Amino acid sequence: MRVVVQRVKNASVDIVDVSAPYRSGEIGKGLLVLVAVENSDSEDDAKWLAAKTAALRVFEDSAGKMNLSLKDVGGDALVVSQFTLYGDIRKGNRPSFNRSAHPEISVPLYEKFCECLEVELGKKVPRGVFGAMMDVSLVNDGPVTIIIDSKISV
Repeated sequence: MRVVVQRVKNASVDIVDVSAPYRSGEIGKGLLVLVAVENSDSEDDAKWLAAKTAALRVFEDSAGKMNLSLKDVGGDALVVSQFTLYGDIRKGNRPSFNRSAHPEISVPLYEKFCECLEVELGKKVPRGVFGAMMDVSLVNDGPVTIIIDSKISV
């Protein structure tokens, strides 16, 4: 699994591929977490990434150092599925998504990641809708953007 974590002042996700668009989640200070699942991922990857995301020390302490986690600052997380994180452009200019898992694998692992993150943070985690066309808005704080893989890329 792969996540791209962005420290934000605020973020939201709107679902736009239905006849009545709606906002499925929004947060204030916290992390926007984009999640992708690959074919070989398991529940262990989801659990490990959720724990790592919750404990990631990217918020400033009183000395101005990035030394505090989302749990430490009581921030929120907004989770959005994004299979394109596994886009491969080594051959040509059109991305190949062969590493991205099909929905029968990725939906349960995406949900497991969200559930584990809720347990880690002790609160509900708003999220996008898997497979939907979404508009994601954010005010990046820093900017701070971190990429975390549950496996070493080959």
